Amino acid sequence: MSSSSADTRPGAGPLRPIARGRVRASDRVYEELLSAIRNLRIPPGASLSETDLSASLQVSRTPLREALARLADGGLVSVVPQVGTTVGRISLREVEEARFVRESLELAAFAVACGRPDRDVAACRELLAAQVRCHANGDLTGFFDADEALHEQIFVISGYRGAWSVMQPMKVQLDRLRRLAQPETSNVRELIGEHTAVIDALEAGDAAGGQEVLRAHIGRGHRYAPALREQYPDYFTD
Repeated sequence: MSSSSADTRPGAGPLRPIARGRVRASDRVYEELLSAIRNLRIPPGASLSETDLSASLQVSRTPLREALARLADGGLVSVVPQVGTTVGRISLREVEEARFVRESLELAAFAVACGRPDRDVAACRELLAAQVRCHANGDLTGFFDADEALHEQIFVISGYRGAWSVMQPMKVQLDRLRRLAQPETSNVRELIGEHTAVIDALEAGDAAGGQEVLRAHIGRGHRYAPALREQYPDYFTD
């Protein structure tokens, strides 16, 4: 993987060796590379070397190539014979499509969750506290993971956890944009405030109020995108 100043962007860090287990090696390699792309440990536009990846992940070329082929099918990497493999850049068109799908599903799940008499927001409160701790400790990855888990809890409470899983593949572009914007302290504070308001509304069963906050929260990409594209022009494709 080529090195550049982009490697110091949010989330930059080494790939983790693939542990042995019951799951196929190619599946484990795919999940690790997908996570690294989603979290910007591998930045948009980066050149990937099979030799370097194989050494970092401690796997042979066969499962690595199978994983790269899956990533290519999802538009996350580009494999050009005799030229090389590069990580796809962020597509703002795909970011907007992902925002539309996420907003539609999450607002619906939130309304259902608010209507459940047995709803329990304790797990949401714990995840919010984890976000506050991660922010105080400068742990951006931990903050992002807790953010994802908190939103997943809305689907869990609604009884439609599978809907959260279904939208993950197309949400990668949106997640990369969110991750790129995350280091700004003002953004993080706003996120924590919005999460607090969403949880309060869920606990109170206020579907309309919570949906209003969620809609603005999920639509943050509209505000982030222009400045981020200007700041990191090499990260974007449209």
